[in-house]
Order: sequence, then C-alpha cells, then structure tokens
Amino acid sequence: MSQSSTQFDVCIRGAGIVGRSLSLMLASQGLRVALVNILGTQKSAHGHSDMRAYSLNMAAQHMLSDLRCWPESPACTPILKMHIEGDQGGDLEFSAAQQGVAALNWMVDVPTLESNLTKAIGFQPLIQEVAESVKAPLTVICEGRASQTRAELGVAFDVKHYEQHALACRIQTQEPHQQIARQWFHTDHGPEILAFLPIGGEVSHEWAVVWSLTPNRAEALRTNEAASFCMQLQEANKGVAGSIELISERAVWPLQLAKAARWTGSMPHSESGQRAASFALAGDAAHAMHPLAGQGLNVGLADVMALSRVIQAKEFWRPLSDAKLLRRYERARQAEVLALGCVTDGLQMLFAQPNLPLQKLRNWGMSAFNQFSPLKKWMAGEAMKSSTQH
Repeated sequence: MSQSSTQFDVCIRGAGIVGRSLSLMLASQGLRVALVNILGTQKSAHGHSDMRAYSLNMAAQHMLSDLRCWPESPACTPILKMHIEGDQGGDLEFSAAQQGVAALNWMVDVPTLESNLTKAIGFQPLIQEVAESVKAPLTVICEGRASQTRAELGVAFDVKHYEQHALACRIQTQEPHQQIARQWFHTDHGPEILAFLPIGGEVSHEWAVVWSLTPNRAEALRTNEAASFCMQLQEANKGVAGSIELISERAVWPLQLAKAARWTGSMPHSESGQRAASFALAGDAAHAMHPLAGQGLNVGLADVMALSRVIQAKEFWRPLSDAKLLRRYERARQAEVLALGCVTDGLQMLFAQPNLPLQKLRNWGMSAFNQFSPLKKWMAGEAMKSSTQH
C-alpha cells in the first residue's frame, strides 16, 4: 500500500516513546495513523541513548501493559522505597508498603521499551511508518523540546534556563540496590541534586545516576578520570552502597523548565491542502521540567492517555480537526502540567538558596513531614491517585 494512496486520520511527527505509544493507542481505536520516524535523530540529539532509564508511574504501567509493551525484568525494576536526604540533616522516606501498593514506581530501561513498542507497531496494520509528514485531519507533534515543526507553526516555547546541567551515567556498586531509589541534596559546591535509581532487576547492583550540578562542575566531572569520578560520587552518596564502578559513558545536558504557549491550533493551508486540519503538541514538544521529581516521561505519556480519551469520547459528527475537541485535550493537560512544573521549579529554587537559616528550615521541614505519618500518607496517596487515573 503506497503512502500516496492512503487516507490517514492522524499524522504523528516524532517516533520516540510518546509518539509510538500514541500511534498504538489511536490505532486501537480504529484510526489510520502515519508515524513519521525520526527516532534515530532523536537519540543522537540527546547523546545519551545508551544509558537512558525512566521512572514510570502506575498510570504509565497500566497503559503500556494494555499495549503489551511493558518490559519484563531485568529491564524493569520495581521501586519499593524512596529515601531523600537534605543538606543539613533533613530526611524523608516513602515506601510501597506504607501505601499498600506493589511498587511506588518502576525504573524502565529505555532501549528495551522502545524495542517493545517497535515490535507492537509491526503487528498493527493501521500504523504506517513514513519518512516525511503526510496530510491528515490531525497532526500530533511529538518531536521533543527542540521541535522544528512547533517552531515553523509559530508556537512560542517559553524557556527558563536553570544554572544547572544534568550528568547521567550508569554504575555498579558493591552492595545491591535493594529496590530503593535514593536522592541527596547538597550545597557544598553550589546547589546539587544527586539521584541513584535502581536498574537491572530486583537483585541487581546497578544504578542509573542523574546528578544536577553547576555547568562547570558537571563538565569537570564528565571529563574526570573514572577513578576520581567514582570517588567524588561515593563521597556525595555518603558511601551508602559501598565501592562504585563506572560502567557507562557520562553524558551532560542543560536543564530547563519550558512550556508551549498553546498546545493546539490550525495547520496552515500549505500543510493541510483543501481539508481542514489541526495540530496538537504532546510530550517534550509541549513541556519540559527539572528531573528532580522524575516525572518527564510520565507527563508525556499522560498526554497520550488524555488525547486518546478525548478522541475516543468525541461526538460521531465532530471531525478530528475540530478546534473545540482539541481544546478539551489542551484544558485537561495544561493545568496538571503547570502545577507539576510549579512544584519542581519551587523545589529547585528552594534548594538552590545558600542562606543558612533557610537551609536549616527546609531540612527541619523535611524531617518533620517525615514524622507526621497521616500527612505524608495523604500526600503520597494523592500523588499516586492523580497518576493512576486510567
């Protein structure tokens, strides 16, 4: 079947995890989907495809399981506890047992998840991978934060640049991770946030590391000899898992908070031909936030679920290009993304303050919150409830 002879309902620009998941969700509703495959360029643009791992919540786990794409162990590691330490003795811990759930979230190896999505698409006849965009009533832009299509459509992307870069790598430690995700806040070298995220299955000794640092320090640590880097990493994590061995390359990229000024709109006539056509943004093309809460891909997959629900619930007479239909998706997502962006931005700014009294106050607040079980349980439950609507 040639591309020119096919009438598509939806064209998805961007074949990353968000774009591929959306294509499968929409095809399951009987829609004909053109998936513009630029996955290879997305990997090279990020420069750290060999070490990517994401924390996925229960909503994402349900959706990907329904699509039969959820990875099995060792490519998927359930998180049983999360332990957070402040810079002045603050301490906070959440556990799956306290919440009465099997896992707080799951660390998923990205190449395995991408492979599962690719295989599923191969079995879905309503999805056709194409090399360039095609005309369709609805175009969904999933090209990432540097989206060229978004720029061509004149959609502003408001960016707040943090004075921090993320350094990512994978390590192996002397002690097993015990399915505990760990995070440390430091101010010795300026504001720093270090995350040790368990990977490799339930009994593994491997971790995905994400270290938010000043740009100069991030670059210095990236180029340090492996032995020196591991020593500094062990000092920062207070030797919690014993000796450290670096088992991957180190990648560095700048951190930012960003959001698109609008998420939907009309395609220009040159793009849409004679038929009415519209666009919607999803994933990093619509938003970006600090990784300290580990919500980046969860938010993108929530976009997928919201857009799929809006399309599935549409009135039979309403076309996919209908502006009112797409505004339902925009309204549903913008409020949640704005709220989560404010939370991560507020936490980043709070821990970036060098003022000693404020350091003591925020650490006291962490420890007091940890001791007040009803409030902690309620907040964790609310977070899990909002992430498990499916």
